[in-house]
Amino acid sequence: MRQNPARRTALLDAAIEVLAREGSRGLTLRAVDAEAKVPIGTCSNYFANRARLLRQIMERTSERLTPDPSALATTMRAAPSTDLVALLLRQVRERMDADRSCYLAMLELRLEGTRRPELGAELNKIFSGVVEENVRFHLDAGLPGDRIDVVLLYLTLHGMNLDDLTAPGVLADYADADLIGELTRRLLPAAA
Repeated sequence: MRQNPARRTALLDAAIEVLAREGSRGLTLRAVDAEAKVPIGTCSNYFANRARLLRQIMERTSERLTPDPSALATTMRAAPSTDLVALLLRQVRERMDADRSCYLAMLELRLEGTRRPELGAELNKIFSGVVEENVRFHLDAGLPGDRIDVVLLYLTLHGMNLDDLTAPGVLADYADADLIGELTRRLLPAAA
């Protein structure tokens, strides 16, 4: 396998775009080559097969969706509060809006994981880790709420993201509402 990290990253980013646009069935090594505008066969030099490509797409989406550490540090200078929780959730939504392809690719990976048990097992491990990392971050930061509150916030935000990505008209009547602010105010006051 090739070891040029910049080329590997470019191929993974191209794979994310193909997966988001064409779905799992459209993700082929040749389609990635075409999207990355590299000679046919380049992708197969970096990824032995489609299964290996899917695994590495999971890792790359995680990298792309992780907040910038300096921006997060700036946000976390605020005192722990319900408002800070709402701000953090809004920042997740902003990252989704800025990188919709990455979120769509993750949805496609989740669907593919229901058809491929080995991929599903890896996704379960990865997403369980994400949930636990969110809980740990929240509690270590002294933010209001407990483990269950954090999981409820996680599930609700992902539901909002799913609707926004797949059926944006569902929440159109609430475009002017501060749903995230309301969510945190209604869920967290008892825990504050």
